[in-house]
Amino acid sequence: MRRPRRGGSLGSSASRVSSEPAEATRLDAEGRAMHSVELGSVIAHTLAQLPVVGVVSGAGSRNAPLSLAFHQLAEELALHVAIDERSGAFRALGLAKASGKLAVISVTSGSAVANLAPAILEAKHAGVALLVITADRPMQDVGTGSSQTTNQVGIFGSSVIDVVRLSSESGTPAAWSAAVQRAAHLALGTRTREPGPVQLNVEFTPPLVGRASAPRLRVASVTPSLESEVVTLPDGPLTVVVAGDASWQQGQAARRFAEAAGVPLLAEPSSNARAGRCAIANYRSLLGGELGAQVQRVVVFGHPTLSRPQAALLSGEAEVVVVSDRASWHDAGHRASLVADRVALSAQPPEWLSAWQQADAGFGAPSRWGGRQVADALWQHLTGSENLVLGASSIIRDADLTPVSPDPPRVYASRGQAGIDGTVATASGIALATGRPTTVLLGDLAAQHDIGSLARAPLEEFGPVRVVVADDNGGGLFHRLEQAAPEYSAAFERVFATPQQLDLVRIAAAFGWRAVGVGDVDQLRSALAGDAEFIVARYQR
Repeated sequence: MRRPRRGGSLGSSASRVSSEPAEATRLDAEGRAMHSVELGSVIAHTLAQLPVVGVVSGAGSRNAPLSLAFHQLAEELALHVAIDERSGAFRALGLAKASGKLAVISVTSGSAVANLAPAILEAKHAGVALLVITADRPMQDVGTGSSQTTNQVGIFGSSVIDVVRLSSESGTPAAWSAAVQRAAHLALGTRTREPGPVQLNVEFTPPLVGRASAPRLRVASVTPSLESEVVTLPDGPLTVVVAGDASWQQGQAARRFAEAAGVPLLAEPSSNARAGRCAIANYRSLLGGELGAQVQRVVVFGHPTLSRPQAALLSGEAEVVVVSDRASWHDAGHRASLVADRVALSAQPPEWLSAWQQADAGFGAPSRWGGRQVADALWQHLTGSENLVLGASSIIRDADLTPVSPDPPRVYASRGQAGIDGTVATASGIALATGRPTTVLLGDLAAQHDIGSLARAPLEEFGPVRVVVADDNGGGLFHRLEQAAPEYSAAFERVFATPQQLDLVRIAAAFGWRAVGVGDVDQLRSALAGDAEFIVARYQR
């Protein structure tokens, strides 16, 4: 796989100036100034000097100045082309999520822009750095009925951190570059410690194609804001660590804290903390019992979302300490008494952890073929050199009960909004960003939501991705909720479970995947050990 040359880092000590001399604005054959071509070149060359993991470009007309400029700089900016803007945006989300750098999604005007909304919403709530470049028609065309034209400025509302506007009919290359830099650092959260999506809306006036010289640019060195000092917690309260969805770095911080203090670690599967001697696999079941009732202090890392016992703990009487690697923090129970960048706790009496470990050891493996066996088999098969991407709904909750692995994979999940869309596309971005074998585990409805992302274009890299579908023919999660009560049985299958009866093996094969179906855990293990790229594990809800 080609690894792109990255641009400069955030903390570099000097500005970088292109050695190319500035040239006068070029004219096309009709004598029109080629400002749009120049603007596209400035945007691309500026991004090439920033910490950008890659650009996903949608095929279109109005963004042609950008597409051509990105293609010209493909050795400096890893370029990925998408025909489906929704899927492309999720791929960019995966690139940024896995790398910790800025990913760019660039699309043409009109309805293409609206297709970015689901990924942007996830990026906002998950704190993922995404620069959303939306090509636009000139302002005077808005509201006239001009083709592929709508009011794009602010179309994403509060789902973006900010909106930066550029026009080929206004400004200079220096001003354009400065605006791009500002938008990029806003998205990265360099100064705010609050990364997320930023819209860069760019009005392009014809001509849209042509050749532009490399611009002379000055790229500023922007230093990040710093973390605060470590807060030492007092001894005394019986403490547990709750680790929700988190980056690898934050997950490892949660694990180190728990092991240094010797306290139980209640880690969700996408926390990247579910390993080591303190991790309690069946914490969800234990929270409702005697041990859960004894908890006096909870130290929270990441974004916990998966279970009601956990939510009850975080909204109960125990003291809640939140450790956040961002300027904002998660406190759904409104109970936080302390929010800090880093905390420390001296070693606690070993009897507390030992009681949790002994209770955890009393749970056995599931005997029924279903989502839990699928999750267990996959968790046992994967190693620390691989990625696992978990879809939302039932299957990630099955993975929340899997035994602790001594060498778990690096785990990702879209828990900002916990939606089921875009899972395969996100996994492709993660695989491209890391170069590591990446397995996606998702339900059948989540797979159907993202079927278009199974297309692997012959001119594009997709990444080393394998898909495992836990197929129970519908929305199994609803069986665990109030909607499954007997009084709603007449409506349950149609309006909640929504069985589709699709043969996902044949669908995946039609897209060119080596696809197989399995009906028990032994068949699944065999398929995982083989060369199957798309595995459908069928079982009853």
